Formats: sequence, structure tokens, C-alpha cells
Amino acid sequence: MAKDYYGILGVAKDATPDDLKKAYRRLAREFHPDVNPSPEAQEKFKEINAAFEVLSDPQKRQIVDLGGDPLAPGGGGGAGPGGAGPFMDFQDIMDAFFGASGPMGAGPRRGPRSRVRPGSDAILRLDLDLEEAAFGLESPITVDTATVCGTCEGSGAAAGSAPVTCDTCEGSGEVQSVQRTILGQMVTSRPCATCSGFGTVIPNPCPKCAGDGRVRSRRTLTVKIPAGVEDGMRIRLAGQGEVGPGGGPAGDLYVEIHERPHDVFTRKGDDLHCKLKVPMTAAALGTSITLKTLDGEEVVDVNPGTQPGSTLRVRGKGVPRLRGGGARGDLFVHLDVRTPTKLDAEQEELLQKLAQLRDEEIIETRGGGGFFSRMRDAFNGHA
Repeated sequence: MAKDYYGILGVAKDATPDDLKKAYRRLAREFHPDVNPSPEAQEKFKEINAAFEVLSDPQKRQIVDLGGDPLAPGGGGGAGPGGAGPFMDFQDIMDAFFGASGPMGAGPRRGPRSRVRPGSDAILRLDLDLEEAAFGLESPITVDTATVCGTCEGSGAAAGSAPVTCDTCEGSGEVQSVQRTILGQMVTSRPCATCSGFGTVIPNPCPKCAGDGRVRSRRTLTVKIPAGVEDGMRIRLAGQGEVGPGGGPAGDLYVEIHERPHDVFTRKGDDLHCKLKVPMTAAALGTSITLKTLDGEEVVDVNPGTQPGSTLRVRGKGVPRLRGGGARGDLFVHLDVRTPTKLDAEQEELLQKLAQLRDEEIIETRGGGGFFSRMRDAFNGHA
């Protein structure tokens, strides 16, 4: 069953293009995701955009008036948003090769294309610190996109004027040429060069937008960054992209996250990793170390006899999981046990005494200006 696109916009079947624009803007202000974030409103906003696109296009509107649905797969022979539909009959196949007419004579024309077309999407890069990406924030962003011209309200015509029918194509948006071949007379069609296929021309363009119906404008928005976003993720702001030609519905704005490197932590998914230098004596005797985390301090225990390369796991001190209901990753502390490189006489004597107590006798050889040592039981299994 075909959709009631007129009912979606709340306009009559004889609504003018201005009536369609007014209805679209009124409903967009009510159901735009930035105003009404509910899932129902988002679906309604999609329907409103689709209805405005269909009814603003004379071809698609004609299909609707005949009881078809130009956006339905195979329905009315129309195309979905952003692309052409499949071939429906022999005439469509001939159009693909020879234009809007068959090879032996003039066929039905496609009609002029609408000046009102959907806008394209836009993308903006946002750099965040690790803490901002981990816990989220609301950040102001400045975007420079095409917006509806405030002087002509998207019509492209100067005040007091309006588009007029093209004299070259007589409003059809295309011109035909006839060639004689061995197969007979061949009629081909191409977009009208005078009106660029619109079927109308604007004799008095708007001085602000030069007839395009839109202008470049810089504006500031606030984007909500959820906790747990990662580098490279994109956040979609529906309807905040480029306004289409003729004041058509805007595309979407995508905010791409770029996470700055952190001085201490390395992120892998929801987990954090860091290195901690531990003196040899502390690793041997054991100790407690206060470690600074993303959101405070945490005391970690280094057990006696900790070996180089050991890793401590601090649960729940990583990055909050995106849509994880408060769950967080873990913090992994990689221990770097440091052996002293310079000892004074007293320190060397203490270590030698410790070696004797542990039955780790050191055999010393001095001579030739060098100093060499070898531990007798370095690899005999003594701990």
C-alpha cells in the first residue's frame, strides 16, 4: 500500500511548493532529533524528509497522485533516496541506451527535474583527550555548511520575482534531436542546456545566493559525546549537514573522534596499560605504591619477590564501556624492576653479604684495569 505522503506533511493534494516548505520546516522543528531525541521522533523525522523529497519532485509527485509509491522497491517505477530504481520495462531499457525516447520515434518524456534536492552529508573532526573520551562531555563545535538563504527562503529568485518557464524546452527540461540511420529515424533526448534540465529559468536571481537557494554559513552547535568513545568513531547529528539546492532538506553531520596520545596510559579498547618502575629492593621485599588513575588514585601492592616483567591488574579502573551500563575495563600495570648500575663501597659490601647469606658466592677477578664477577650459582635454581 502506497504511503500517504500528503498526510505525513499535513498538506492538501493541491499544495504549492511554498506550502510544502512551510509544512516541512514546521514539522522539522518539532521532530528534529536535537529537539526531540526519542526513537519515535527520529523515525517520524525520517518520514518527513522522505515525504518532502517525494512531493518536491514533480516526477515522484505525479507517481503519488497516480496511486504509486516512488520510494517503494518496484513501486511506481521510482527510485529510492540517492539512486535510480531498477528497470521496469522495455521503455526503461531503451532510455538507458538512447535517452528518453526509443530509437524509432519520440517516446514519453521524463519531465523536468526538481530544483529542490536533498543536501549532502558533512564531516567534522573533533580532537579529545583520553579523559574526555573516557568519561564523555558536551562540547561546542563550529561548522561551516550550506544553509537556506534567508533572503529568498530557498527559491533562488529575487524578491518580487519567480522562476519562469524555459523557452527552449517549453518546460520539459529536455530537448530532442532527430538522426536518420539505416534503422530509420532515431530520436534522442538530452537535458536542456538553457535551464539545465529544470524546465524553468530564474531571470532575476537572488543577489545573496545567486539563484542557488542556499548560502555558506558558520554556526555553533553542541554535540554530546558519550562516555567510552574510541578513536575513529563517528557521532551522527541528523539534519545538521549541507542544505540541499533549492532549500532542500539537509544531510547529516558526522563528528569523527580523534583521541590524543596520553603521557602515561596506552589504550587498548576499554583497557588501559601503563609502565611502573620498581627498585630491585622494593620488588624483593614487597611494597605498596600509590598510582594515579584517570579518576583518582589507587594503591597497588607489589608482592615480595616480584620478578621483572610482571603485570598487575587493577579491575574496573579502565575506560567506561560504550553503552555498557556503567561497566569499565581494567588497568594493567607492567612492572619494570630496576637493577642499580652504580654502587658505593657500603652498598657493594651489603650486597656481597646478602649473597653469602643466600649461598650466592661471588668470585671476583681483578686485573688489566677491568673488573669481572661471576655468580657461582646463578643458574643452579637458588631463589
